[in-house]
Amino acid sequence: MNNDKIEQILNEHQGQPGALIKVMMEIQEENHWLPREVLVKVSEKLEVPLSRVLRIATIYKTFSLTPKGRYQVNICTGTACQVRGAQQVLEEVQKITGIKPGETDPDMKFSLETVNCQGCCSLGPLVEIDGKTHGKTAPAEIAEALKKYE
Repeated sequence: MNNDKIEQILNEHQGQPGALIKVMMEIQEENHWLPREVLVKVSEKLEVPLSRVLRIATIYKTFSLTPKGRYQVNICTGTACQVRGAQQVLEEVQKITGIKPGETDPDMKFSLETVNCQGCCSLGPLVEIDGKTHGKTAPAEIAEALKKYE
């Protein structure tokens, strides 16, 4: 966790309760998750009740209260992607990384999630790794794609 960067983010928005979600998103992007002690600091610096900060952290799926890997792997499991082999791609990613959806590997390298339709049905099965979209992904190709993130 880069405490200096987090302090910088908080200091830029000190006393600005309207910046709560923006601050949380910036910290999440920097740190990959929101530890409780950081949420307490957010509450104090932005002058927002901790209960509100915690409520927002648990409502929005973009926020995580548990540690996440450096690289987020999202596999679309919408209907079009399922029909085109998303389950086989998911199984291959699980085999390679040793994790299931909702988990992070012990090295804190990858976190795996399944997501609903991403609106790119013609590119299915769709895999997103660290924000980069990989379309028409075959199970045999996913190992090569993951190697790029080592």
